[in-house]
Order: sequence, then C-alpha cells, then structure tokens
Amino acid sequence: MTTTHPTLTAEEESLLPSAEDVRHYAEHGWYLTKKLFTDAEVDALTAATDRYYDGERDRTLPVRPPKLAYWDPSKGPVQRHNDYVHYEHDGIAAILRKPLIGAVAARLAQADEIRIFQSTLIYKPPISGEPSNIVPWHFDKHYWSSSSSERMLTAFIPFHDCGEEMGTITMVDGSHRWSEIGADDTVVRHFADRDRDQLEEMLAENAAHNGAQIRKIPMVIPKGHMSFHHCRTYHGSGANVSGRPRRAISLHLQDGDNAHREFPLSDGTLAAYNHDVLVRRTPEGRPDYADPDYCPVIWRERAQQEG
Repeated sequence: MTTTHPTLTAEEESLLPSAEDVRHYAEHGWYLTKKLFTDAEVDALTAATDRYYDGERDRTLPVRPPKLAYWDPSKGPVQRHNDYVHYEHDGIAAILRKPLIGAVAARLAQADEIRIFQSTLIYKPPISGEPSNIVPWHFDKHYWSSSSSERMLTAFIPFHDCGEEMGTITMVDGSHRWSEIGADDTVVRHFADRDRDQLEEMLAENAAHNGAQIRKIPMVIPKGHMSFHHCRTYHGSGANVSGRPRRAISLHLQDGDNAHREFPLSDGTLAAYNHDVLVRRTPEGRPDYADPDYCPVIWRERAQQEG
C-alpha cells in the first residue's frame, strides 16, 4: 500500500519549528514543541491505549524479538514499557502517524523524509520508591548501533500536563555534541539491564572529558505538546510523586537515509536491534529499516510527495 502525505494546513505550518528553534535544537539537543495535538486527539490516544492495556490488538508481532519490552499484568505495578504499539494497534498508529509530527522532526533533523523507527508506550505508576520508575542517564543511539544515521530523534508525547513532580523526561543540555570516551560493548544493552551507578559515572566522565558542566533540563510539557531530543542527547527521568500515573509514548523516528549497518562487537558478533528478526530483507540480505509494515513513512517533503 502506498502512503500519501497531505500538505499541512496554514495552522499546522504555524506550529513548525522556526529557524531559531532549529538552531536551538542543533546547539542544545532538545526542543519543546507548540501544541501539535488537540485535546481531542490526546484524549483519543489515551482511550486507545486504555483499550490496548485491556488486551485489544489489531495484530501481534509474528515472532518475539529477543530484547522486546512488553509489559503485561503478570509483571505487576512496575513502570510499564510496551514496544511496537504503532504496529499492533491501529487506533494508536493513526494518531502517531500525524504528518505534522513528521514535519517537525524533518525540520529539526534537516531531513526530507521521516519514518517511524519504534514506538514505546510508557506508564509510570505513582508509587513512592518504585525503583523501575527511575530511568538512569543514557542516550538512544547506543541501542541503535545497527543504524547508520546520526540524525535519529525521539518525540516524547505525554497524555497530560507533565512536569517534574510526575518524573518528566530530563535532558542533559548540549550532551549530543560531546565526544565519547569509556564506551564498551555494554552500551548496546538497554538501561534496564545496566548498572545505574555505572551510567552515572559514564555521564560524569564524558562531561569532564568534554570540559562541560552537566546541566539537567526537565521538560515541562503541557497537554498536546511534546519534546524532541537528538539520538545522542543524554536523558533520564525521576520518580513520579504526583499521585497520578505518568502516561506517555516515546516515538522514535529515523530520517529517510537511515539503514542497517554492521556494527561488530568484541565477541565477534554484530550489534542487533529487535527489528532484525521482523522486517523484510534488502536485496543485499540485510534487515530493511524502511519496511513499511514496521517503519512507515510519516513525512516526505512535498517535492518528493509529488515525484
């Protein structure tokens, strides 16, 4: 099926990042948007995820990838992470594929095309002292070592006003421009499988190596707005002390040039991503990160759309 992308309305055009916003993103590694979703769209997204948690699926993954995040009730009242919600649930996908989100990402990444890379539904329960609610410092590109692009980025989309008391996502300002030291093969493992003290130490060592101060910026995000961050921006989040669940989706996005690459590890194996057991193969036999079933295009520049 061929996906077409309508042009933006004049109102949507007014919501795109300005040239100054794009410069800010390039310098700081993060961006807070204007109101990209109406209240009705956010409420529809919330309702769709309620149905997802109740077990509603339009399809399920044909195989279970080795590092899949997939909360179910048997795991209890921990922080929930569920990957591939854009694939499994059409109601969620319809909202996440809004062209305006792709247009914002394209402008920030300075790309002609934006595809979904991954979508993770997140529920941070209001439980004091729950260790899974603390997300240690990390950056996403470590987990995407099999991706060729350095322009990948993530939209963090809360379903409500989201501030510090809810444990909002927090960026380390400008850290995407740091040169990296002290990395080894363990960095390709998800933060949930890493030692938190080691991750804190890695952040401090890399800041010192770059002669940089660690400046942590909590993203205070009103309902309908979202934050974007570069794939090399260190980020994390704290406890939810609000008394209400913090609900959100992390929508990971790739530019049109991104493709699978071989990234050798010290044990002789190659870095892998969950897509690698799901997506179709390229003519060269590699995983195709442009497979429209899993990585649909949500934005192409108009000249490409008409071509």
